[in-house]
Amino acid sequence: MLQNFTRTTPRLQFMLHHSHHCCLTQAEMLKQHRELSMSVRRTIENNEEASIRPSKIFQSFVAAAGGHRELNFIEKDVRNYITREVRNISEQEYAKEFGKYLLRMKEKNQNFFFELELEDDQSIKLAFWADARSRAAFEYFGDVIPFDTTYNTNKYNLVCGSFVGVNHHGGNAPKGFLTDQCASIKRAIEACMPTTIHRWCIWHITKKIPSKLNGNKGHAKIEQELSQVVWNSHSKDSFDRNWNDFLLNFDLVDNKWLSDLYEDRHIWISIYLDHHFWARMKSAQRSESIHSFFNKFITRNSSLIQFVKQYDNCLGSREQAERESDAADFHTVIPYATKSSIEAQF
Repeated sequence: MLQNFTRTTPRLQFMLHHSHHCCLTQAEMLKQHRELSMSVRRTIENNEEASIRPSKIFQSFVAAAGGHRELNFIEKDVRNYITREVRNISEQEYAKEFGKYLLRMKEKNQNFFFELELEDDQSIKLAFWADARSRAAFEYFGDVIPFDTTYNTNKYNLVCGSFVGVNHHGGNAPKGFLTDQCASIKRAIEACMPTTIHRWCIWHITKKIPSKLNGNKGHAKIEQELSQVVWNSHSKDSFDRNWNDFLLNFDLVDNKWLSDLYEDRHIWISIYLDHHFWARMKSAQRSESIHSFFNKFITRNSSLIQFVKQYDNCLGSREQAERESDAADFHTVIPYATKSSIEAQF
């Protein structure tokens, strides 16, 4: 429709070739006919908090409604709502909500412990928390603690450092502490837990060998021989001897990385550490398994609030699995392998 004005009266002229025929089957696609009700929005927020992908969220609505045509919104509307309303929060606002959540957890259970430090702009600098379940578990199983900082760095460039099975210690330091090769962590443990035996994860060290030595001629042979020295030295004297022979044979006496490793041999070579209790751990493999477990609940794009809530769900899931296993053990009778009365006593 075109509208023209004369000096006296307006004139309207219809141009049919600029129009489209009405199509009722397409009306539902128009933005004016699409909306998200309050209940739909709440469901989207809950599913987003549970780290459910937008496509899965939309498909759940489709299944509940009985088909796409029964909905008055499309998948794009769900994605737009998540992007604009749910995730569009500043780091400062997230820090504020994060702090409120930690306070609520503390109010619900006084054994929940946390510390939160903010930057000058009110974004998060560091956060530490330990739930009541983990603190209680440490009293029973806190002899050896793996600490790992290799898990996903999130979208705010905050590193997740997991203490596997640790708490605020109740003033008691663990007997053994297993970490990645890190000078800063080493100094911190020496200062804060002087009675704790510190061990570097041997897997993280050996993983660095290719990048540290690939510039040397015949580096594949070097890596193989170094592995032999590390794993097949059965006494301190034999390790020292094999290490020196290795350096001389490959002209690596002046290699600083290897020299530093040798100076710190007492915290990563097994022969120097195996007289302490390590629960058969030489590496942070328990942390690696925890990583895969966390991946079921969170992603790199999880918000801080999502992360801490899903972390709590994570621990609850493990606790529930343990309760189910205990119940199965209690109610299951293992059939005898023999007819011996001695076996029956056990």
